[in-house]
This record gives sequence, structure tokens and C-alpha cells, in this order.
Amino acid sequence: MADELKTPKIEDYQVSKRATDVTIDGPDLQYKPARPAHPENFPIGLVGCGGIAPTHLQVYRDAGYRVTTLYDRHRERSEKLRDQFFPDAEISDSVEAFFDSDVRIVDLTPHPVDRVELVERAIASGKHVLSQKPFAVDLDVAQRLIESANRAKVLIGVNQNGRWAPHVAYARAAIAAGLMGEIQSVDCSIYWDHNWCAGTVFDQVKHLLLYDFGIHWFDMICCYFGQQSAFSVTAQLSHTLTQKTKPALSGQVSVQFGDHGQASLVFRGDSTLLPLDRIVIVGSQGALVAAGPNLNEQSVELHLESGVVRPRLDTQWFNDGFDGAMSELMCAIEQNRDPVHSAANNLATLELCFAAVNSAEKNEAVPVGSVRQMLW
Repeated sequence: MADELKTPKIEDYQVSKRATDVTIDGPDLQYKPARPAHPENFPIGLVGCGGIAPTHLQVYRDAGYRVTTLYDRHRERSEKLRDQFFPDAEISDSVEAFFDSDVRIVDLTPHPVDRVELVERAIASGKHVLSQKPFAVDLDVAQRLIESANRAKVLIGVNQNGRWAPHVAYARAAIAAGLMGEIQSVDCSIYWDHNWCAGTVFDQVKHLLLYDFGIHWFDMICCYFGQQSAFSVTAQLSHTLTQKTKPALSGQVSVQFGDHGQASLVFRGDSTLLPLDRIVIVGSQGALVAAGPNLNEQSVELHLESGVVRPRLDTQWFNDGFDGAMSELMCAIEQNRDPVHSAANNLATLELCFAAVNSAEKNEAVPVGSVRQMLW
């Protein structure tokens, strides 16, 4: 006779039930950007003095790094940023002059289609590269640049600065330390006001939500799952009733990782009254939740069998994330290794992003890696 099935008790239905909620001391996890031993050995040259460039220069100045050369097609923009951040820097009047200078690291901020030739020039001149994200809009081109850089022994880092947001970096460190076991699920939900893009150049980017903004979160989940590769993605986009931008500001994405991993991303870019950014990571041995009203204000809880670790994080995505991207590249050069944000490492992020955009266009699941180019 078969054993009788157990009848659930009312307390079994309580969603909030857990073994213990006691706060415990956790291990000292390194979430802050590592520092190069000799940053003075790495003169930096910046190409492209618009948009995000002032943030880069402010970060480098505050970190004590040396920016020695600036170049922009509009000389007055280079001069303005030089006078504001690095008065002793030189202004190059041509791309040729820039790459003939003594810079060791080239920080590239122009748009992806304009960066390919610049990356090629940097490689040819033996200079290391920090490329703005996304690294490329064509995976075959990205692979060609990576192979060329490897032959020239040049390192390429991609400015996926969200990796060094303190809550993201802490989660990455906890996973790397084995505290959470194998990652089973990652759920990200972001509610914010992205209507500031209305009337700007971003208003012309059809897939602004997934391509320009969401790529940070695609990169995060790829980092969290590590060796588990994404193999299928489904994405949906829609316009809200009240948004002021042309591109859709509401979207959701579902991703399958490995044999048992899943990730979900919810983007609500027309949430003008409720700002909220939340990440929940569940592993086989632990779980982590990070939440806050914006990208910079985040609290973290690491839930383990023995209790809850509540670390006090004292850095911010803006601008410590940008510091992390440059500092890690310098450390990698010093230590003769690939940076964690190498162009090769970033290919998985690009594959996922391109497939998600394609899925949103086709309204069906798309195999990750099957889409070789960004759809505009």
C-alpha cells in the first residue's frame, strides 16, 4: 500500500517563512575597484570629448591618473575639457597625431560604428584600449578586433561600468567566493524615468531600452551565471500611455541559462512617481537581494543558512563604476593577464543583447548567438 501523502499545515503556506533572520558577520568581500601599483606608468589619451567624456575625466582626475592627450573633431571641445580637468594635457589636431603620442591607454567614447577604425589604429600603434559599451554592433567584427589585439599583445577592456556598481560588485564577489552555490535564478526590475531622452539623439535609437540601457543588465546577469551560457531569450517591448520619448520605454525579457538557470528583466522607463531598482539572485546555497530608489542608493542582503549578511557599501555606480573599468585595465596590464571586462568576455553580453532585440522585433524566442548583428 502506498504511503499516505502528507497534508500541508497552514504555516506551510507562509511565503515569508525562513529558518532565521539574525544578522551575522560576513566575509570581507572585495567589491571596490582594485588599484594599479603604478598608475603613473599609464598615460591616458581620450578620443571623443562629448557626451560621457566629462565623467571619465573627472573620475581619472579624482583617482590621480594621468590624462596626457585629448582629441575630438571639434577642437574647442577638447580645449574646454582640458582646461577643466587636465590643464597640462596636449590637444591633438588629427587622429594620426593622437596615435603618434606617448599614451599607453586609449579611452574611446565615440559611437560603435565610429570606433572600429579607432580600435584598429590603437592596436596597430600598440596601445591598450578602453572601449565604451557596446564594444561592437557586429559580432564578426568584434571577433576580428579581438584576434588582432591578441596578435599585437594589446588588451581591450569594455566600459561595462555597471560591474563595479557596489551592489553588483558585492554580488559578483559573493558568487565567486562560493557563498551562494550554483546560481539558479536572477530577477532584475528597474522602475525609473527615462523621458529625459526625449528631444536628444537617444530619441532616434529604436531599441534604446534594450540596446543602450538594458545592455548593463544583460552584462550583469552574464556575470552572475558565469560559466552557464545563455541559450534562449524572449523579449517584449511596448510604449506607455504617458511616455514622451519615441522608443518604447516598457519591456520585459526572459532568458534561459544552462540546464536549470533562468533570468528575468523588467524595464519600466516611464515610472515617474516610483523609482525602484531591485535585483534578486537565488543560488543553491544562498540568496542575495539588492534594492534602492536609484542606481547609486542600494542596500544589500546576503541570505545564508546561518543568517543574513547586511554589508555597508560606501561606493556608488556613478562614478566608482567608471573608476573600476579603467583601474581593472591598468591592473591587468601590470599583471600581464586579461581584464575581467575584456572584449572577449563581453561577447556573451553582446550575443544576449542582439538576440533580445531580435526577439522583440519578431515577438518570439530567439537562440542566443544566432544573431550576429545589432538590428536598428
